[in-house]
Amino acid sequence: MALLADSARAAFSPTPSRSRAVRASVAASPPDMVTARGLMVGQDGPLPAELGLDRHRLRAAGFEGRPGEVLVVPAPTGPVVAVVGLGDLADVDAAGLRDAAGAFARATASHSRLTLDVPEVAALAPDLAGQALIEGVVLARYRYEPLKRTAEATDLAEVVLVAAPERLEPLERGAQRGLVLAAATELARDLANTPHSHLNASTLATIAEQLAGEKGLDVEVFDEAALEELGCGGLLGVNAGSVEPARMVKLTYTPPGPAEDGAAPHLTFVGKGLMYDSGGLSLKPGDEVHAQMKNDMSGAAAVLAAMVALPDLACPTAATGYLMCTDNMPSGTAMALGDVITIRGGTTVEVVNTDAEGRLVMADALVLATEEPTDAIVDIATLTGACMRALGTSVAGVLGTSQPLVDQVVAAAAASDEPVWQLPLERRYRPELDSGVADLKNLGGANAGAITAALFLAEFVGDTPWAHLDIAGTAQQATDASWRTKGCSGFGARLLVELAMGFTAPPVRAEA
Repeated sequence: MALLADSARAAFSPTPSRSRAVRASVAASPPDMVTARGLMVGQDGPLPAELGLDRHRLRAAGFEGRPGEVLVVPAPTGPVVAVVGLGDLADVDAAGLRDAAGAFARATASHSRLTLDVPEVAALAPDLAGQALIEGVVLARYRYEPLKRTAEATDLAEVVLVAAPERLEPLERGAQRGLVLAAATELARDLANTPHSHLNASTLATIAEQLAGEKGLDVEVFDEAALEELGCGGLLGVNAGSVEPARMVKLTYTPPGPAEDGAAPHLTFVGKGLMYDSGGLSLKPGDEVHAQMKNDMSGAAAVLAAMVALPDLACPTAATGYLMCTDNMPSGTAMALGDVITIRGGTTVEVVNTDAEGRLVMADALVLATEEPTDAIVDIATLTGACMRALGTSVAGVLGTSQPLVDQVVAAAAASDEPVWQLPLERRYRPELDSGVADLKNLGGANAGAITAALFLAEFVGDTPWAHLDIAGTAQQATDASWRTKGCSGFGARLLVELAMGFTAPPVRAEA
């Protein structure tokens, strides 16, 4: 295993180098060193004088100004100009600007120094515009290449946003916030894209320790002996078939300075960290989904990435993050169908399918989270194929016991353009989890799988307001599309940060 550990260190750096290496700045005019300039235009209205073309010439070249359209115009001197369509300017929001910036970054993929003229969008504050534009450019240029002998992508070095002098200060604030949020998503993508042979639970714990040290987070790593002492039978049960030991990582962020109105609100994140999920003895078929199971730790990756971002943004909310890390392997010691395991706190669970393992590892952390003061718990997991079947690959599911908390999650999802849709936590399905030999079984019936999985998790949160994000569909991107790149998406990292930045404690026992 030493060879794998060395290979892991070589293949993955815990420093999200791409966005940290990118410089973002603002200026009243384009600097000389840039080699590509973006001009954003709507379908109607005046064109930038710098373009030197009228609507007739643009239409003759096939450019109408629709959202996502890009026309690259070579110039005899100076930077290449890319005209980017925004559609109807009255409808442009942060998501539209982020998409347009991503389209621009892709069209100028061979250039390392870019400038982008910031359009006047009446409905959008300059700081939000700056954030969205930087996120779009940086994330669109993401590539996972540490295992390739030759890098294929041009590294992005600098992005300059150009605007009127009176808009520069808020644009700068937004641009720097955009760099932090882009770095969070890139870290989550890097972790999820790294193959299981190069990133196991122990390695992820080491990475978490290093990043926590850099950012001033408190960190605790729990090995098998510590997990045994805590009674984390879910995590240890899933890990029983693996030669790689399980790890639980607990990260804690404390806001700077005293809170204005007493103690800061406290939010707890729980992330599913299945480094690789074979299904255990309920072996998955050898299909494309099975081949993607290195991404089954995308929830833990999102939690780690979000926690790392909070100090850079001076987040006013206290936060705790649990990463529940193991793989799920078939072997002579693996958890068997019909086995009964005991979750932290004493709840017994009959295992009727070893491929319904994510809920088992998360149950331990949910119980631990309720044992400490917290105002709410949000978990995130690639949990059910049923959610992907219901909502597809562009929208995640959210369920919860507290409607005010779910509403905050939905708002954070809208702000980050990481869409979610609320599914009902319908308790009529709860009897499907009854077991004849234990308190619960880990799988319901053939239908409503996303709901019965959430109902299982709800058994472990008590009265604490709780929301559950099922990102099984959104964790993987099939093709490049604007700022969303092919491969593991990093979905949820920016959403969790947005949630923490604006979090308010919901009332206890608020029913969804």
